Amino acid sequence: MIHFSKEQIVGVLQTKSIFSLIGEVADELGVECYLVGGYVRDIFLERPTNDIDVVVVGSGIDMATAVAERLGRRQAHLSVFRNFGTAQVKWHGQELEFVGARRESYNRGSRKPIVEDGTLEDDQNRRDFTINAMAICLNAGRFGELVDPFDGIRDLEDGIIATPLDPDITFSDDPLRMMRCVRFATQLRFQIEEETFDALCRNRERIRIISGERIIDELNKIMLSPRPSIGFVELQRCGLLELILPEVAALDIVEMRDGRGHKNNFYHSLEVLDNIASQADSSLWLRWAALLHDIGKTKSKRWEPGIGWTFHNHNYLGEKMIQPLFRRMKLPLDERMKYVRKLVSLHMRPIVIADDVVTDSAVRRLLFEAGNDIDDLMRLCEADITSRNEVKKRTFLDNFQLVRRKLKEIEEKDRIRNFQPPVDGEEIMRIFDLPPCREVGELKSALKDAILDGIVPNEHDAALAFVLQKAADMGLRKV
Repeated sequence: MIHFSKEQIVGVLQTKSIFSLIGEVADELGVECYLVGGYVRDIFLERPTNDIDVVVVGSGIDMATAVAERLGRRQAHLSVFRNFGTAQVKWHGQELEFVGARRESYNRGSRKPIVEDGTLEDDQNRRDFTINAMAICLNAGRFGELVDPFDGIRDLEDGIIATPLDPDITFSDDPLRMMRCVRFATQLRFQIEEETFDALCRNRERIRIISGERIIDELNKIMLSPRPSIGFVELQRCGLLELILPEVAALDIVEMRDGRGHKNNFYHSLEVLDNIASQADSSLWLRWAALLHDIGKTKSKRWEPGIGWTFHNHNYLGEKMIQPLFRRMKLPLDERMKYVRKLVSLHMRPIVIADDVVTDSAVRRLLFEAGNDIDDLMRLCEADITSRNEVKKRTFLDNFQLVRRKLKEIEEKDRIRNFQPPVDGEEIMRIFDLPPCREVGELKSALKDAILDGIVPNEHDAALAFVLQKAADMGLRKV
């Protein structure tokens, strides 16, 4: 980051003609207007951004209307939100948000403020963090002048997240700012200033008045950052994680018995999450699967004399926890939830296969159950190998390569991924003149197992011959 002079700021602003145009319109209307918030911050961080926020010491709606008219109605789309006193102009892929300068006051039971017209100083006082409270004047006479009453530039240079005013008031007024604090620290790799962090701890219970949708929006931004573990460590340190994701927070424990402990599954899960996040094309939902893959370990943990700590069937217990967690957190309950649940359920299977003889039958069954998600499952399992024993880690990764080769060979030969049995229930009922019944289910299940075990090829004639023989053994006759 470079400490920009006014001339350098002007040079940056002049790369987009829209800023000069906004300043001209403001001068015509006789109002002060300022570029504010994230766009200003990102100028100094030299980060690309398209969303432009403008504060007007006057009517933001009147300002937006005038700017849209100047840009031309065919090219600019104006949306007015009178209840909030804001307006948006969409122009050439950019979103320009206009709002009048305001001051806010809060009732303790709500994060919805009482809003009044205010000055630029009032508007900067209500901002969440010093690095988001800077403003750049767009009026012609002061074009490019930085207004930075809380020394946000210094906090940018020092990599600090701090509030402009008393952090207890900032977080109590709008508790969502606590999530935003952690999110910015994660995205920017900044440290949370000590007094600000202490206020997070003191005010964490206030998060209960925030809707699940707003919390998830911030959590997903943390998830999609280059190193999401930073955010989850901070959420755990200040006590917020226990309130919003207790299933993950509960993993942060190591029990000792007879001098033997198990690994800390919280930090292990974060390492797996970071491993997945380091892959350029990793989706949000694969990252959720990485974070949640071991949540069943708190319920499955047992001490077995002579063996030590075990977590038998933690993947199946974790699978059952996914839907209630997604419902409570207002996460989607559609195919995305089913995807995460499937990966949590299956994440031990490739490990078990890799740790044993890689049989065709085991690989067929894995392909059948994972379907099109097999590649993501393998990525999760490889990310799950976090052993500090490099020999052990290398052995597992080499065995996974063997599993991958087997997966490819069997998929090419047997076409098992998402396969439908070549003889289905309708054909079975027609052949034996049966209604839907237990016998039809038994024949379908036997055929599926025979194909997955390699006894019968995945072909219609061979499958039909198997079904006819099996039916005869059951005493069923072809009509």
